[in-house]
Amino acid sequence: MPKPLTYKGRGSISNTAGRFEPQHSEAADDGWGSLDAPLPPLATEILTDSSKSVISYNDSPDLPFDRSINPYRGCEHGCIYCFARPSHAYLGLSPGLDFETRILVKPAAAQLLREELGKRNYRCAPLALGTNTDPYQPLERQQKIMRQILEVLAQARHPLSIITKSALIERDIDLLAAMAAQGLVSVHLSVTTLDRHLARTLEPRATAPQRRLQAITALRGAGIPVGVMVAPVIPALTDHELEAIVKAAHAAGASSAAYVFLRLPLEVADLFEQWLRQHYPLKADHVLNLIRESHGGKTYDSDFRHRQRGTGAYADLIGQRFRLICKRLRIDQPLPALRTDLFRKPEAGGQMGFDFFT
Repeated sequence: MPKPLTYKGRGSISNTAGRFEPQHSEAADDGWGSLDAPLPPLATEILTDSSKSVISYNDSPDLPFDRSINPYRGCEHGCIYCFARPSHAYLGLSPGLDFETRILVKPAAAQLLREELGKRNYRCAPLALGTNTDPYQPLERQQKIMRQILEVLAQARHPLSIITKSALIERDIDLLAAMAAQGLVSVHLSVTTLDRHLARTLEPRATAPQRRLQAITALRGAGIPVGVMVAPVIPALTDHELEAIVKAAHAAGASSAAYVFLRLPLEVADLFEQWLRQHYPLKADHVLNLIRESHGGKTYDSDFRHRQRGTGAYADLIGQRFRLICKRLRIDQPLPALRTDLFRKPEAGGQMGFDFFT
């Protein structure tokens, strides 16, 4: 059976229907070699998200924050392992190619945020950005929604943390440095692999690994607390790079490190297996067996205590290796806690009663 063709610059090799759809379809050869024809370019389609609020709250016991903002739904980075892919199924879209090509943007995000922060019952706590989809994905260059959100948070002196795999964050160093000087911001750069060839297929539209390390250096040089997130650690594919990634990030200026073991919820499991058998067919079974071994015989264990670290001998070994290298480099402590005592509610009409930069 011939391998399916892939779209250049895209992670998924299929657009399988989401779990809520009543019908599913798959390509079939019509006898004329139709499946061998070159695939047409797959452009990104921008859709408008008309949500009436922008802050999402959670009570998850394994997350260090209780609120977050995602300026975009879907992500052009196209990371095949992305645990957020299943969220597109709620929109009637595919967690496959739709997730990375049909992106919902929130043009009113900054104004909605200003209104929510100004509510009488709002209580300040650090906001997390980049927890579901990357706020600095390629579309942000034109949309500038993240920039607008940062301006609101800076004016309100509201603490935030950011996780991204994009060097585009350097564009906002002016705002971030001013906030960092008041203890209001911390950043983690996500690095999955240092192998450029692997990164190109694994996370095709994300910033190249070495460029992310340069972004760490730039942020650190501006006085912004920055760490590295080794995520996800993929068994038999990227796990051998664990120490090398932490060392490289530390040399670049990262002062803290964290990791997440690969998890494949819902549709992500099939999408990842398709990708794996397409690009690394000789390793596929071994990778999948180690994933199942580390999630109680499944590709994903949703238990809060285990979902980000896995269980069993193999997952424990990853944890031990990570703790050892972090202790050796003395980056085994989290980034400094963020301040909440400087927060000032925005005034009605979008005006602030003070000058943040004074």
